[in-house]
Amino acid sequence: MLIVDCKDVLSIQNELVVYVADQVAAIPTLKHHQFTLSALEDDEVIDTNTVITAIKEYLDSIGEGFNFAVISNNDTINIKSISGKIIERETVSQPEMFSCTHCGFVTRYQVELNVHMRIHYL
Repeated sequence: MLIVDCKDVLSIQNELVVYVADQVAAIPTLKHHQFTLSALEDDEVIDTNTVITAIKEYLDSIGEGFNFAVISNNDTINIKSISGKIIERETVSQPEMFSCTHCGFVTRYQVELNVHMRIHYL
């Protein structure tokens, strides 16, 4: 499992997690200012270099590639602003999303997530 810290790019975290998870074929889990990537199979390992490359590709695609460094430290990847600039976008009010830590199932409703989580313990 890899942790990607998004403190400096919090406004694009949702788009970034979708892009990266798709590129590396991993299960994403959103947290407050970070996301985690888990392998699809227990015996698989996520390649850190592939994740870093995907993050850099996304930052380049939005014209921010030169403003941020992507730094790996063990199982944590940090996206840090080089100049102190933080990406700020006007965000459309989106409902809070809840994600299953076991399989990545995503829903807008806490109750639905609780019901879903029960299937993992049957």
